[in-house]
Amino acid sequence: MNKKKNIENYIKEFSKDFDKKLVKLIPKNTFFSNKLYEAILYVVSVGGKRLRPMFVTEISRILGVSKSKSFRAAAAIEFIHCYSLVHDDLPAMDDDDLRRGRQTCHKKFDEATAILVGDALQTLAFQILSDKKTDLKSDIRITLVNELSKSSGLNGMVAGQMLDLVAENKKLSLDQIILLQSLKTGQLFRFSCIAGPILARSKYVDKFEKFSDYLGLAFQIKDDLLDVEGDVKQIGKKTRKDKLRGKETFISLLGKENAKNKSIELISKAKEILDIFGNKSQRLNQITDYIIARDR
Repeated sequence: MNKKKNIENYIKEFSKDFDKKLVKLIPKNTFFSNKLYEAILYVVSVGGKRLRPMFVTEISRILGVSKSKSFRAAAAIEFIHCYSLVHDDLPAMDDDDLRRGRQTCHKKFDEATAILVGDALQTLAFQILSDKKTDLKSDIRITLVNELSKSSGLNGMVAGQMLDLVAENKKLSLDQIILLQSLKTGQLFRFSCIAGPILARSKYVDKFEKFSDYLGLAFQIKDDLLDVEGDVKQIGKKTRKDKLRGKETFISLLGKENAKNKSIELISKAKEILDIFGNKSQRLNQITDYIIARDR
């Protein structure tokens, strides 16, 4: 069995186990309507590769963080990611009707419910991080909350989404595209990579932040390639959206081959950072390679 198949099997098993635990963190309300709970459950249960939680978990393992602590940080980032997808799919944003091969939240339910689902998932993420179950030390919890706020908010993912909206039908330089994607996509990977070091009180926070810079851009280049080359049935969402909306991407600026070469270079630089951990980082290296080897 080749390395790609091995890591795909690992990702599948990780996702299955993670999803079972993730659902248990969603508080089931006892109101006269269960619509919000059902919509949240629908969004979370759609699944996915859970790459961000996987980076939290794997980096935490290398640094000796307990599974219970790393799981809560991993759950927080996944809830933020799920919220961002729900809002991103809305008619006012990317106007998508398909996500991971199923109807998007606003199509399955309605737009108002989708907005509230996103709001609920966002606040649930911070509720989880700020709980003593995540760490008994208040300074650790505060740091996690602060860093997730920075990564997901005004100077992070939300800023990137705004730049993405205003960039339609405009010419952007490579530096502008890198900035946009570093915020919109890269910032959630940033938190995924520094949560473990924060929980471990490790000296490697800066190293893993740099690691995430390379990782996030490589991930986005692969996403851009899948938008151009991918199959709707395989990747579970509409393709060729960027061109239809007049969006500049790494592909439109660099061309497919140069973009592919750039993603390989970025992944190589990311893996160089992991050399200091020797054999302990073997699986993390494989997951890092998968970022640009995936086909959906």
